[in-house]
Order: sequence, then C-alpha cells, then structure tokens
Amino acid sequence: MSKRPWGYQPRPEKSEPNWEVHSQTHSVRAGLARSGFGETSEALYLNSGFTYTSAEEAFDSFAEETDHYLYSRFHNPTIAMFEKRLAAIEGAELCVATGSGMSAMFASLACLVEQGDHVVASAAMFSSCHIVITEFLPKWGVTFELVKGNDPTIWAKALSKTTKAVFIETPSNPLMEIVDIKMVSELAHKVGATVIVDNVMASPVLQKPLQLGADVVMYSATKHIDGQGRVLAGAILGSASYINEKLLPFVRHTGPALSPFNAWVLVKSLETMEMRVERMVSNAQAIAEFLEKQPSIKSVRYPGLNLTLNTNLPWLK
Repeated sequence: MSKRPWGYQPRPEKSEPNWEVHSQTHSVRAGLARSGFGETSEALYLNSGFTYTSAEEAFDSFAEETDHYLYSRFHNPTIAMFEKRLAAIEGAELCVATGSGMSAMFASLACLVEQGDHVVASAAMFSSCHIVITEFLPKWGVTFELVKGNDPTIWAKALSKTTKAVFIETPSNPLMEIVDIKMVSELAHKVGATVIVDNVMASPVLQKPLQLGADVVMYSATKHIDGQGRVLAGAILGSASYINEKLLPFVRHTGPALSPFNAWVLVKSLETMEMRVERMVSNAQAIAEFLEKQPSIKSVRYPGLNLTLNTNLPWLK
C-alpha cells in the first residue's frame, strides 16, 4: 500500500522542456488529450468523480497501484490539459492549477512554512499578497522582512540570516517596480531559501523566472493567461520535488481547486496569449512614451521607459 495520503492521484512523470518547439506551438498542442471520439477541440469534463470497472480497480486506484482519476478536487482531465500546456510554455517540470491567483499565492508559501520560520519579500506587491505575509503568516508564528527596491546590498543584508522562503513580485502590481530575480535567487540559495516569483504582470511570454534562478513561479491566470475577464484561476509551477513533496499534500487537503470549466476556458486562452501580450506591450509602450511627453503628467511608471534600470527584463533588451 502507498504511504501517500488517501485520495492521492499521481501526476505525470516530469519531463525536460522541449526548447526546440516554439512556445506558440506549445500554446496550441501541449497537453492535448483527445477522447475516443476524436474531437478537434479539447474535451470538457465537468464531472466531480469517476467510475471503476470493478472493486479491485477502485482499490488499486486509491492505493496508487494504477493511474486512475479519483475526484476532480484532486485531478481532472481538463484541468490536467491546462496544467501540462502551461508547464510546457513556462519550461517547468510540473504545474498545479488553483481556483484563483490568491489561492495560488497563499498555497505556494503556506506549503513551505511553519512556526519559527522566516520569510523575506519584496516590499512592492499586490495588497492581498501583503496581507498574507504581514498578517496571516505571523499568526502561525512565521516572521517576515520586507525589502524595498533592488539594491543588492540591502537584499544581501536581509538574506544574511536563515530564511525559509523568498517571495518576489516583479514587475509589481500596480506600480511596476522591478526586482532582479537572478540576484535575489543567488543570495537566497546561499541560505537555503526557496524563491517564489509572482510573474503575473510579465506573464510567461515576457519573463521566465525559473530560467533566472527562481524555484517556483505563480500566476493569477485571471490576468494575461485568460486576458479577457471571463474566469478566475491561479497556477503554481516548479520542480517535481517541490510540487509532489510540498505543494500537493497541502492543496489536496485544503481544496483550492480550479473548476474544469474554467480550466477549459484557459486552455483555449493559451492559444492566443502570446499574440495578445505582444500587442499589449507595444500599445503600452506607445501610451507610456506619449504620456511622458505631456507637461501636465508628473510621472509615468512603465519599465520600458528606463532600459538602463531594467536590464533584467528580457522583453526590453
């Protein structure tokens, strides 16, 4: 019998990212799992549970002796397609989808920390992320330190003590402040910290935190991944060891599950994500440059306006 928790549904074996395949090909092909009907579009599985051909098959499934879907809170074929597709785009070993961006943010940290642990985070971050780190985690006995700016000396001082996790939001929401992911990751790894990057504002099209040294990347898929204001969703991506050993036991028993319908919408959204984000960037650059020239505008915040300060942003090079 397996020692894993009751109701555990094994995920696919990790695979190395195929960089020879264009990211837009991943956006329309990765994770596709057609049913026996041979449908052209991805299938939508709205069911909560799954059947078994015998009592023995059910027993073996729950004992993890065979691969079989058990319950859509644990795993679902439509959700799996979204997770595999996003993982291929990101270049991550595994992905876990959640019901919202904040559930992804909370789970990515909560699965790591316990009483007595210490967290370091960038000071510029989304308001709800700030509340999780400064109000909720301290109730568990977790201490924190917020670091302003991008100065390596200040980050090195903050990371000179034992730290369990580092949370970076870059560019930040809504002020678009930048933190050097590679620099912070190198400092964090010296003290054994896990680096989590909220990559919502950049999207996987413009920035790949895992390639820059981060351990985990999380998204509010509600934003650029859907991009059309239709559904709430989140995603957490990282190594197979982090996902299987830390994250899955937490999310399976706390239940921040994504609905199959929302996952299906997101699968289709990924097909156009790169085109949409590229157009957004070009439009935003034009607007920022126009506003910067207006005498009535005191300041404009957009990373593309100061390339010398934001050289760690791949899409601005």
